[in-house]
Amino acid sequence: MTDTHLLIGIPGGRARVPTPALIVDADALDGNIERMAARARAAGVVLRPHGKSHKSAHIAALQAAAGAAGLCCAKLGEAEALGAAGVTNILVTSPVAPAQAVRVAACAASDPGFAIVVDHSAGVAALGAAATAAGLIITVLIDVDVGLGRTGVHDPAAAVALAGLIAAEPGLRLAGVQGYAGHVQHVAGREPRAAAVAQGSARLAAAVGALRAAGHPVPWVTGGGTGSFAADVADGVLTEVQPGSYVFMDVDYAAALGSDPDGGFATSLFVAATVVSVNHPAWVTVDAGLKAFATDGPVPVAVTPRFAACPYFWFGDEHGGLGRTADGLPVEPGTRVDFAVPHCDPTVDRYSDYVFVRGDTVVAVVPIDAARCSQ
Repeated sequence: MTDTHLLIGIPGGRARVPTPALIVDADALDGNIERMAARARAAGVVLRPHGKSHKSAHIAALQAAAGAAGLCCAKLGEAEALGAAGVTNILVTSPVAPAQAVRVAACAASDPGFAIVVDHSAGVAALGAAATAAGLIITVLIDVDVGLGRTGVHDPAAAVALAGLIAAEPGLRLAGVQGYAGHVQHVAGREPRAAAVAQGSARLAAAVGALRAAGHPVPWVTGGGTGSFAADVADGVLTEVQPGSYVFMDVDYAAALGSDPDGGFATSLFVAATVVSVNHPAWVTVDAGLKAFATDGPVPVAVTPRFAACPYFWFGDEHGGLGRTADGLPVEPGTRVDFAVPHCDPTVDRYSDYVFVRGDTVVAVVPIDAARCSQ
């Protein structure tokens, strides 16, 4: 097998990368990162991108260079892996089991900017005990359910009660609240999406108001995503936004966001595949199947011009089927086909490296530091 690192800087090296491979168009990625940074600056909000989409210290560094204040991680294992790779100012956006509190304290000890959300008294007690035992202060935010129903306190009174418990823990510092409306990110149409965001924003604003009325400072209000950015900043509740998928713009997001401003990002992530069988008259077989892509959304979309109108279908763990081209010309074994990925986050988690390209030249092979770090 070709060592992809040996192809760096060689014109035409992209065509020699072993497949399936996760390809990043570095020019498109750079443009996406700068575009979102500019949108955040124009809106006057802090940008803390969500690292669950890319899981990469290299991409996090590119985002930081463009002005990001830190990085979000969905799981503690992601935070540990990215922290070990040099990423700082990490916010873990999901509550963790009480048994993981010692690991949280270790993250906080190595990253002064580390923070984590809580939504239950058991989590507060465990984190408080771990912080006291370690002789440090852990920054926490109260997670507020803004309609998704997955995590978070459900009403303002519960937020105030939890804030009281946090205040009683000498090892904890309440810094703010989080409200992530994951259920609205892929709502098709700008106006329906904005209406859905407004409902969640009202719930978050009620929690913030109740906390402040009870004497708890709430300087940090974080949430939002790629699909809801425009509505999030228009509502004016958030001080910080957490978009993630904008760096890659997968098939699912592109279909939902269309041509509105939230969808104005280039597709930068692809799976490169190779045709391995051409004997069937109606389709060819490529070497990228269920193990190469996330399967929770639409199917992959071929973007190599000759195959752009050819439908893909799942053809097993290792294989995919691709309809024949309309030109009627034969397709040879070894033909390369690039696919836009259906859902970037879980697709990325299947790989260990990105192959960064500019045109047909491989410019870097970048480790996916937090791949499969879901604990």
